Amino acid sequence: MNFRCIICLNRITSRPLISKNTKYGNLFNRINPCTSQSQLRLNTNQSWKPIPDIDYLSDPNNYEIIESNIKSRKGTGNIRMLKELLTKYNSAETQEKDELKKKLLFEALKIPNRSDPRLLSYGDTPHIVEAPGQKPAWSFPALEFHTIARNLDLLRTENLGNLTGPRTYYFIKELAQLEQALIHFTVAALEKKGFTLFSVPDLLHSRLIESCGMDTKGERTQVYKLEPEFYGDVCLSGTAEMALASYFTEAVIPVTQLPIKMAAVSRCYRAETSNVQEEKGIYRVHQFTKVEMFGVTSGDVAASDALLEEFVAIQKELFSSLGLHYQLLDMPLHELGAPAYRKFDIEAWMPGRNMYGEISSASNCTDYQARRLNIQNIDSSNTLRFVHTVNGTACAVPRTLIALLEMHQQSNGEVTIPSALQPYLDGLERLRKPSKPFKIKWIKSKSPQNKAKST
Repeated sequence: MNFRCIICLNRITSRPLISKNTKYGNLFNRINPCTSQSQLRLNTNQSWKPIPDIDYLSDPNNYEIIESNIKSRKGTGNIRMLKELLTKYNSAETQEKDELKKKLLFEALKIPNRSDPRLLSYGDTPHIVEAPGQKPAWSFPALEFHTIARNLDLLRTENLGNLTGPRTYYFIKELAQLEQALIHFTVAALEKKGFTLFSVPDLLHSRLIESCGMDTKGERTQVYKLEPEFYGDVCLSGTAEMALASYFTEAVIPVTQLPIKMAAVSRCYRAETSNVQEEKGIYRVHQFTKVEMFGVTSGDVAASDALLEEFVAIQKELFSSLGLHYQLLDMPLHELGAPAYRKFDIEAWMPGRNMYGEISSASNCTDYQARRLNIQNIDSSNTLRFVHTVNGTACAVPRTLIALLEMHQQSNGEVTIPSALQPYLDGLERLRKPSKPFKIKWIKSKSPQNKAKST
């Protein structure tokens, strides 16, 4: 697909989202059908309006299901509050309705996505879909990634607190080359499977990030925000998924152009922390490189589920090519973020840590993001429907490197490189300890804070 050929800029007007014969038909608006079905249309002249599924949310028959879903997913939505606001809206004077409408929209957008019914029987335990092969046996004590990489003079994580902050790192020489090899290997595989490669911005307005399902406010947010006094309401992106989804904001896509499969390589910035011993080192860091898959389908669960299965199949193929032992998990309700209808995780065996560690996930978000970004498709009968979006990790570099080095370590401290990566490393077959180690002696000095305390 020539992606550029389907793009056209055009002003799109508004009309009611819900037909006028429904109870809340005038609450929110949506865009009109296109007059042309041959082109993708983008609205560049007005701020977009999120369109929650108010018909579903306002139906009393759904209240119990919605409340149970929020509780099971440990979500923040409040269907009872929404119900009260709807009651007030019905009896309010005309001058009060605009303010109530804003409150209704705010509460409606906090409700998490619906959940795949198949997840209801899982309880709190992930369902192991498959775990091909056997965990390899080791004839020597397996070392963890940090020890392997440090012994090979390829990693620095020490003495960085006063320089780059906690949970930061330097990849050196062949480890930095291995990072690039993973990226090129993954992108090449995705392009062969029909993905269009994008280079995406790392700075996004908070509204876009929240529309994709991540909270940007509060003390526990994982989002880094720029200083608003100088840069406005701008954040660092936590994943390329957000920029790829935002690309289609206020778009109408001809159904004949679907599905769309996109990929991007980006830096990901996350303020999350962890005190778990197994997540030390580069397992959970504040910035890292990731290759992301993103897809848009028609607004049918069958279509988005099919693309989700395709993404998972690609992940399994990539990790098998790298010689990783893994297990595929269908995640329970409490592990789903607000946007996900269903989510699969892949955990790779990390023998040095003696654990399975998550290296990828893939989610079907159905119309959750599309409703918040106002992305729709149009069919031959000029009918509009919200699209579905699907995302998946093709390669999260740090954790993939952990699994690679721990799985392919040798008793002499060397690491064999999977044959799939060797063409991207000029045929390099092993990581070996350098004949002349690179040594730096650090000057020990007190931090400014400690100096102040000692005076």
